Amino acid sequence: MKSILRISVFLSLIALLLVASSRPTLHAAEASTIEPSKQFLHYIRNRAADLRKDDKPPASLADWAVDKKGLKRSLGVFWGAFPETPCPLDPKKLGEIKRDGYRVEKIVFQTMPGVWMTSNAYVPDGKGPFPAVLCVHGHWRGAKQDPVVQSRCIGLAKLGFFVLVVDAFGAGERGISKKLGEYHGEMVAATLIPTGRVLAGIQVYENTRAIDYIQSRPEVNPESIGVTGASGGGNQTMYIGAWDERLKAVVPTCSVGNFQAYLGTACCLCEVVPGVLTFTEEWGLLAMVAPRALMVISATKDAPQFSVAEAKKSLAGARPVFALKNASTKIRHAIFESPHAYNQPMREAMYGWMTLHLKGEGDGAPIREPEMKPEDPETIRCFPGDSRPDDWLTLPQFAALEATKILSGIPTPGNDSAWATWKAQKKFDLRIWTMGPLSYPGPPKPAIETTPGKNSQILRVASEPGIDIRARLDPGHAGKTVILVDVKGYEKVAPHKLATELRKANWTVYTLDLRATGQTAHLRDKVGRAADHNTAEWSLLTGRPLLEQWVTDISRFLDSTGIQEATLIGNGPAGVVALCAAAHDKRITQTATVDSLASYVSDVPYENQRLGIMVPGILREFGDIQHIAAVAAPKRLLVARGVNGAGKVLSQSELEAQYSFTRQAAALAKSDFKTLARATSADIVRWLEETKNQ
Repeated sequence: MKSILRISVFLSLIALLLVASSRPTLHAAEASTIEPSKQFLHYIRNRAADLRKDDKPPASLADWAVDKKGLKRSLGVFWGAFPETPCPLDPKKLGEIKRDGYRVEKIVFQTMPGVWMTSNAYVPDGKGPFPAVLCVHGHWRGAKQDPVVQSRCIGLAKLGFFVLVVDAFGAGERGISKKLGEYHGEMVAATLIPTGRVLAGIQVYENTRAIDYIQSRPEVNPESIGVTGASGGGNQTMYIGAWDERLKAVVPTCSVGNFQAYLGTACCLCEVVPGVLTFTEEWGLLAMVAPRALMVISATKDAPQFSVAEAKKSLAGARPVFALKNASTKIRHAIFESPHAYNQPMREAMYGWMTLHLKGEGDGAPIREPEMKPEDPETIRCFPGDSRPDDWLTLPQFAALEATKILSGIPTPGNDSAWATWKAQKKFDLRIWTMGPLSYPGPPKPAIETTPGKNSQILRVASEPGIDIRARLDPGHAGKTVILVDVKGYEKVAPHKLATELRKANWTVYTLDLRATGQTAHLRDKVGRAADHNTAEWSLLTGRPLLEQWVTDISRFLDSTGIQEATLIGNGPAGVVALCAAAHDKRITQTATVDSLASYVSDVPYENQRLGIMVPGILREFGDIQHIAAVAAPKRLLVARGVNGAGKVLSQSELEAQYSFTRQAAALAKSDFKTLARATSADIVRWLEETKNQ
């Protein structure tokens, strides 16, 4: 059963990716007419609009039943398959604080084997049974301990609701360190992506386990449960509200807008469903709540992606489904003159909605908030100070364990026949995961833009409609052509040692800018450790990871120049791009990676890497970087100065161990494969020259 489900998920994802990568972009202006730093955003917005241009509400309940089933299936695919059998919750009460009208319990419970969720239960005085509300936090530094988050919990408890507030994986008490205030996005959450278990999906699954725990409490009415959160917590609310029908009232606050409105802004990886724009917009998720109760709370001074106007678009798409379900009175838009917040008027609107739909009392109008005083955050922690156990499983450690389990199932081919079979299948798999559109209108013609040096030229090539890429050409010997790719861009790479050594050795050197890098880099792209945070996330939302787009750029550049035989060197994060391109393209005869990531497996946040090389599920459905390198065989391959996820340069023995699969594959393919942990630029050029001098 498990293997059948996995095959079904894989085939579903292949179908979605093929649709996502093959559809043309509408209204793609000539890239040359757009300011380079705005080119990629213009392209991605047009692509998203094209993907969703045929959206329309369902005409009947039967149509919606089919649509909803498809939406849930697609969400499950892109969130990552949830465990088939939930593990025991094994809840533990670690302390209690008594307050006027309620008590606060400190609870931990197990969501997945070895993964513990920290929480607080706010329990009203009295016998019950009480309706319950799951409160999920957003990006407040204190997570569940933050006074803003505490306020809604106290207010609900004083109004007679059982409340469970939880820390999301990687935040609050569940960070890498024991202190509060960590951010669980960017390159922390990125460690999950190659496993296929993205943070948005992890949060949905863990919140289903929180609902399991709520229903286990004897003082709770298990049929009357709601959920609310703001900002990133509002996204969690929308996602879990769409997914889990045990929730009877759903109140996302300062979070609902439109997925297309994310394009051009920064958002957290916990808000990103990879590929979501290939199958829905936010209205589809809101519609999945019907006929249960939905209140969307918006602020007039919020960010564009959460704005009133964008929220109205999504609500307009959802309302026809509520009407089909005879639930038009169960969807409401509450708008407040306010910045991004979950302030008292917003909370009071939520209290009224929860009271109507979970207690059956009132008319849904706002209810006055009781007097309250939030606690000092340390007071309500499950593990105050540094008392959290030292063996606590962090988010990157969980990702590394998942990755290791996945990779342990990949057998090493032991003979020529097994190797041929493995390579044929994996080459197909890799094409699905890292190749772009399967057909193009024809070879683009390069345009000469400038001549910055005596012999050098800057070339511009239309990679696909709306996307121009640039390269610096330094001519050399006709039989020695090398393409050097680096996400820093040709202006920074061309003067460096490796490019200089190649020119000294009389190689014809093309220093290639990939899209959204170099001159076409987006001006406000960096968040934390992720230099390409925003462009990578926008790409994920539209179903085309940057890695796939970058491989496309290399292929199209070769088309444009007519090069039939070239060496490809990937420097830094671009080493992964070079390996994927070499595995696909016969015109690349030898490849070198320099200072590049040696494995996606990392138990710490990635350092000095690019979010763009993270492809959802690549470990699960294909393999690690050494497996990509193996598919390139029998081409010559050099791995020089490989690094781990933390950015540490590997020793020779570590590098050889990391590429052991590639070495065995190279032996079977009778190809030249070499690792050099301490290679200089001269060493790299010397290796490249070996075949040229034979």
